[in-house]
Amino acid sequence: MTDSSELYEITGELGNIPEGLDLVVGLTGFTDAGGAVAQLGEYILENLSNRVIAEFDADALLDYRARRPVIYFDQDHLTGYQPPVLRLYLVQDELNQPFLFLNGFEPDFRWEAFTKSVIDIIGLLKIKTTTSVHAIPMPVPHTRPIRVTVSGNRLELIDALSVWKPHTQVPANAMHLVEFRLQELAHPVAGFALLIPHYLADTEFPLAALASLESISAATGLIFPTDKLREEGRVFLSKIDEQVGTNGDLEKLVGTLEERHDAYMQGTPLKSPLTDEDGELPSADEIAEELEKFLAIRRAGDDDAGPPLGL
Repeated sequence: MTDSSELYEITGELGNIPEGLDLVVGLTGFTDAGGAVAQLGEYILENLSNRVIAEFDADALLDYRARRPVIYFDQDHLTGYQPPVLRLYLVQDELNQPFLFLNGFEPDFRWEAFTKSVIDIIGLLKIKTTTSVHAIPMPVPHTRPIRVTVSGNRLELIDALSVWKPHTQVPANAMHLVEFRLQELAHPVAGFALLIPHYLADTEFPLAALASLESISAATGLIFPTDKLREEGRVFLSKIDEQVGTNGDLEKLVGTLEERHDAYMQGTPLKSPLTDEDGELPSADEIAEELEKFLAIRRAGDDDAGPPLGL
């Protein structure tokens, strides 16, 4: 077996990184409902002071044919190749508290070696806690706060924040394996799965990014600038509410999701907020049709944002 250290290269100075930092992880891959992780990475790296300290080998970990990189065709020649990256950053939050951020593509290959690499880095930098975030589509309403399911061994977070605790098999992602191995080592680890309205799964939903940041704050105490995301979220929801308000059938469907959500949150015997007593999921066809125009909505540009601080 190849040495797991061959999967990454240290590219920055490690001597001035304090011990006991939190590691935050956001990988894009199998599912990223509402563009939560993609927005999270973009928001952190554009709005917070950061520098790269390690980079993973994309050629060893990525299936290029499954997730093809983008290259620009300029009339008669190729320019602007954008290779995928998976990097570890040293970042400072809004109060200049340092933390580590592993962000980029989810590995397609060599999950065990990747997991060992992450564990090696955790030991090398004496990381205090590891927190990961991903987002999955669920039949829940956009008119209610985004809820989370929490896994790992940090019981205080699970007890306080996890609203859905199923007994079920799920398709694993790479960070599930990392989390599983870290649990075996008794390293403090928490995985947040954001429950995103399924009819908004293919949009860039600003409140999904906000929920990611809030989950990380709950786990680590880090503070993030969120005013812009909150405003973008208000604008996004107002457009959806306007569309819902003009269609009685759509309004009824959203109302059904609200009733099931609220009944579950009030402690009814429903097994989850996602199904009725017969275990049936509500159809999303009409919702998707009515909101099709919003599937291409993207967050407003960052033209009005100030330059990130230098680290």
